[in-house]
Amino acid sequence: MPSALIPGLRYADAPAALAWLVRAFGFEVHLMVPNARGGIAHAQLIWRDSKRGDAMVMLSSSEPLGEFGHLLVQPIACESRSTQAPYLIVDAVDAHHARAVTAGAEIVMPLVDQDYGGRGYACRDLEGHLWCFGSYDPWAAAQ
Repeated sequence: MPSALIPGLRYADAPAALAWLVRAFGFEVHLMVPNARGGIAHAQLIWRDSKRGDAMVMLSSSEPLGEFGHLLVQPIACESRSTQAPYLIVDAVDAHHARAVTAGAEIVMPLVDQDYGGRGYACRDLEGHLWCFGSYDPWAAAQ
């Protein structure tokens, strides 16, 4: 079953971010709607997981701002700090980490075994958004 919670991110260069997220993290493009300025009005990227169900992230260009855009800031506008960080469960976390490093992700927390279980790391994408990946599955741990 797909996830009901879908993070949304905005990027200054959304077309480049979309291509990078596919290459670096393994997402698939589900939908991409361009805007009149050569950016992205709305895009949906899917993470396929046959065991847990698919996950999705939505993204768009940060300009034009519009009513919703005025509520958000880019990481560069707040000293590269984030107020949220999507966490994605990955089975082959070491291989995922290597893929992200190869694509140029900035690793901000190294790949380590966690005290609470699993193994994971945190990184920033090409525009500074914080992402977390790991093998820890909180759904399985709660059962």
